[in-house]
Amino acid sequence: MRSPNAGLVDIARDFLDAHRRLRALFARHRSGDLRFEELGDLVGEDGGSVLFRLKERCHASFRAETGDPAQPIHREALFDLAVGSLFHEAMKFRENLYQREIYGPRVRALRSQAGEEEAAIFDEFERIQEGVAARLEEGLTETETLLGQTLDQLLQLLAAHRDDPRVSRFLITHSGEMEEAFGRPFDEILGDLYGNAASAYEHAGRSLLGSGYYGAAIDALHAATERGGDAAALERLASYGRGMEAYLARDYAGTVAHLRDWAEVSAAESPELTRLARDAVKRIGQLAEGDDRQRVATEATALLEQLSAD
Repeated sequence: MRSPNAGLVDIARDFLDAHRRLRALFARHRSGDLRFEELGDLVGEDGGSVLFRLKERCHASFRAETGDPAQPIHREALFDLAVGSLFHEAMKFRENLYQREIYGPRVRALRSQAGEEEAAIFDEFERIQEGVAARLEEGLTETETLLGQTLDQLLQLLAAHRDDPRVSRFLITHSGEMEEAFGRPFDEILGDLYGNAASAYEHAGRSLLGSGYYGAAIDALHAATERGGDAAALERLASYGRGMEAYLARDYAGTVAHLRDWAEVSAAESPELTRLARDAVKRIGQLAEGDDRQRVATEATALLEQLSAD
């Protein structure tokens, strides 16, 4: 089995999309507005269906190669099973809606032209149609219940992988979808996963810095500060982000100033960030231009020596 982490955030994203669509479907059905053709993008037997893609992605990421039922149940396997069941329940709902909306009118139209010799089979058709409405409501209730339980499993699955930087980054970039799905404040959801929201935002901010998303990282670090995180430590990390943003903008004086603020205390604690900063700073002597070129180059050399010593 491939690493479950590899596709986890894609699975979470697809599930939130499926959850939103299914809730809208439930509402339209109860208002009497739902039509069979509207289900094609949500549930079907090919890649054009959101639920089909989600099911296949879960199978590829979470299904054990051995399939041994004696193996301990992991969060990934349980979520895979829940999504598979959700897909099949939705398919049954789709089939019953087809029976009511497409098949039923055709049966009634043909019966008006049938003779006595066809009466028995049309009686059977009618018996089947009489149960469709009940099966639709029963299927809707079962699918809705399973959807809520699968949503709970998603939260537990994300909690099991909360140390994966991709998870924290996914969460803060999909805060609106998470709030909509769980029906409660996003910071409260983060508290369930990380103990408190500040830790989640700091975790995401550090990950974003390492991945080169400096603007988003600074926003996440500021959010962590606003939620009670260590303001001094978070500000130093934000200085790193500002320094690397300045480098990308060819503001080399700003690069040196911000990275120096960060390096005074934090460089030794962050080997990977230090390596990236060192790679940038060592080029400044060649890249710097303007009247202050010599000063900036000299300061960059001093900073590089500090980063190399760390």
